[in-house]
Amino acid sequence: MSPAELHADSIVIDGLIIAKWNRELFEDMRKGGLTAANCTVSVWEGFKATVDQIAASQKLIRENSDLVMPVRTTADIRRAKELGKTGILFGFQNAHAFEDQIGYVDVFKQLGVGIVQMCYNTQNLVGTGCYERDGGLSGFGREIVAEMNRVGIMCDLSHVGSKTSEEVILESKKPVCYSHCLPSGLKEHPRNKSDAELKFIADHGGFVGVTMFAPFLAKGIDSTIDDYAEAIEYTMNIVGEDAIGIGTDFTQGHGQDFFEYLTHDKGYARRLTNFGKIINPLGIRTVGEFPNLTQTLLGRGHSERVVRKIMGENWVNVLKDVWGE
Repeated sequence: MSPAELHADSIVIDGLIIAKWNRELFEDMRKGGLTAANCTVSVWEGFKATVDQIAASQKLIRENSDLVMPVRTTADIRRAKELGKTGILFGFQNAHAFEDQIGYVDVFKQLGVGIVQMCYNTQNLVGTGCYERDGGLSGFGREIVAEMNRVGIMCDLSHVGSKTSEEVILESKKPVCYSHCLPSGLKEHPRNKSDAELKFIADHGGFVGVTMFAPFLAKGIDSTIDDYAEAIEYTMNIVGEDAIGIGTDFTQGHGQDFFEYLTHDKGYARRLTNFGKIINPLGIRTVGEFPNLTQTLLGRGHSERVVRKIMGENWVNVLKDVWGE
């Protein structure tokens, strides 16, 4: 197959998108041949604000049903592929929306949430994020992990501290993930994961989605799609070809005010980090350029079989396990 044919034939999944929700984004998802994406509907929001965001997102999906459809199962992902639509999976980047109510985990599962990150950069009732002293997984956090396992929501550890991550990996009875991360072996950064951390999650049946967020790449805003491919290869050499996928962290359509919101604790308090200028790697600036990644991976010598795994098949397999299908 040509690269274009392989991309069109493959299941293509983005394990994390936090772009601006609108029809323009959905059109670009179709241009990029995206089969499904984990789309963030909660970061610092509590229960009610998150429900409101889900309601608004459901309405937008209905209004654009010619392009997108909701995803609750891996059968839905395959159905989206057959229909030529992009499946939208709701995900959280913070367990904050659970507040202190274990029962809310099941409520959000019923609303279509399939992946939840345990912490976003700082401390919450579950554990600690990657930008402060890590106290590990709390007792309440252990209950939350157990309930997420029970209802079928994947535990995400991308922005989570090292100790909390290790304890979630050991506590969970289902595979957990770094949905969007990069190796600190290529650039030292609080958000990047060490070789040992990457090996640990893979050794315990976990999964790694590799991001292309420029501040975490070695060359920053001067990065290209080949630099992103290099990070994928570096990670795959550690975790293996069955435990790796894509998690771009696309922020498409958002302005500087959005990044100010993300980089302050709780969205408004102390500054945690400063990303500076943000430009995605040359060759994959937008969701619509996703086919270039398939072409790049093939061009770097990877087989069609491995490229299919990286682009989406591995995500389907791990989600099927976590969701209890």
